Amino acid sequence: MLNKELTVGQLAARSGVAVTALHFYETKGLIKSHRNAGNQRRYPRDVLRRVVVIKIAQRLGIPLATIGEALQALPDGRTPTAQDWERLSAQWREDLDERIHKLQLLRDKLNGCIGCGCLSLEACPLRNQGDQLGERGPGAHLLEPD
Repeated sequence: MLNKELTVGQLAARSGVAVTALHFYETKGLIKSHRNAGNQRRYPRDVLRRVVVIKIAQRLGIPLATIGEALQALPDGRTPTAQDWERLSAQWREDLDERIHKLQLLRDKLNGCIGCGCLSLEACPLRNQGDQLGERGPGAHLLEPD
């Protein structure tokens, strides 16, 4: 029979996340534990899924604060269902679509001085004749939505 709770070491081993990272996630309110009679942290098994979601979301570039907001919508005291995860991922979809769009622009315009924002040329005869983009201020203007 499976133990219903995990030690921090077991959670780290199962998730592939360092113990220090798990402690950090806990201080940020992303995961929760309780202390047993020996004052040792114990995590419910459903925390393992939350840790995996945190790691995936971080790899996608989603800020921890945004991850935390989404995790607040998940139920406490039970393992989230497929519908719970679907709701959570839907919250990130628009942001991810925008990131994908910007990455595609970067990829497609990479040969154009990365959006003509490098500031190393006063005037690029191909992409920024007469330094027209410099009048908009600093940054890679060709990658920003109009």
